[in-house]
Amino acid sequence: MGSIETEKKPIVGWAARDPSGFLSPYTYTLRDTGPEDVFLKVLYCGICHTDIHQSKNHLGMSNYPMVPGHEVVGEVLEVGSTVTKYKTGDLVGVGVLVGSCRDCYPCKSNIEQYCAKRIWSYNDVYTDGSITQGGFAESMVVDQKFVVGIPDGLAPEQAAPLLCAGLTVYSPLRHFGLMRSGLRGGILGLGGVGHMGVKIAKAMGHHVTVISSSDKKREEAMEHLGADAYLVSSDAEEMQRAVDSLDYILDTVPVHHPLEPYLALLRVDGRLVMMGVIGTPMQFVSPMVMLGRKSITGTFIGSMDETAEMLEFCKDKGITSKIEMVKMDYVNKALERLEKNDVRYRFVVDVAGSKLHD
Repeated sequence: MGSIETEKKPIVGWAARDPSGFLSPYTYTLRDTGPEDVFLKVLYCGICHTDIHQSKNHLGMSNYPMVPGHEVVGEVLEVGSTVTKYKTGDLVGVGVLVGSCRDCYPCKSNIEQYCAKRIWSYNDVYTDGSITQGGFAESMVVDQKFVVGIPDGLAPEQAAPLLCAGLTVYSPLRHFGLMRSGLRGGILGLGGVGHMGVKIAKAMGHHVTVISSSDKKREEAMEHLGADAYLVSSDAEEMQRAVDSLDYILDTVPVHHPLEPYLALLRVDGRLVMMGVIGTPMQFVSPMVMLGRKSITGTFIGSMDETAEMLEFCKDKGITSKIEMVKMDYVNKALERLEKNDVRYRFVVDVAGSKLHD
């Protein structure tokens, strides 16, 4: 189906206007659907910690008005004249990125998330000079390369958090050769990304230890998510008993925290994978890594190829995210609760089922 040469009507999204981060209805116009573009109606959009960082200008680079949301599942309404991957009516997902340069080493290596000219799905400027806006809105226009099909049998509201939280976990396990069964992994922090870490690592056949600052999530981790062990980081004796016991730790904590207690838990050649967005310097003493040939590394979401692979993996393994569905009129309360870690474990906004206008 070719693109429909009609002028786009104004749409409504919920935008932040200033660093208070408070969202309210905002009317704007999408760019026309280009030859390579997919025009989609947003059905569901997950809420991520990054939405808080961006809407409140925690990273010092926010532009307003800003419509957040980068865990988007929608229905294709129109495709550009050269689009071959999708057709009207398809169920698709859009994640953190909507563009890249296509010419650099990461782009040519199909790891476009590391392109220096990557274009964020919101709070960024597209190649034509238009401002990108996210999934807390009626619809979006996205280049087909940055759209992924949602597999049949995967519920759309369940797929939304996988596009960021699920992918963020899956990509480093795949890239660093940590998908083989029998490994011993640690998940530091049991929020939206952490709970997906437990589920995906267990599905790969790993022995999984959840590491948390208190005992309050023990039952949830062990009984409901299927973790094999639970470690309270403030319990010095427990932590000492776990020294040299883990092959890797996925560090999902999005606030400043010490690294040394967790580096001690790693075996020789163990890997600490940083996933939380933290705006202050982290510290460790070099012998903590030298004396075990340990690594501290970072990871950022995943490639489009990994996104499609991850969705199929989750469908095949029956992995779902634990979500709390809300309407758009609750989104400010949801962001407030997320900032207090008061959600088990991911908010998903029923965008299509919400009244977006005043």
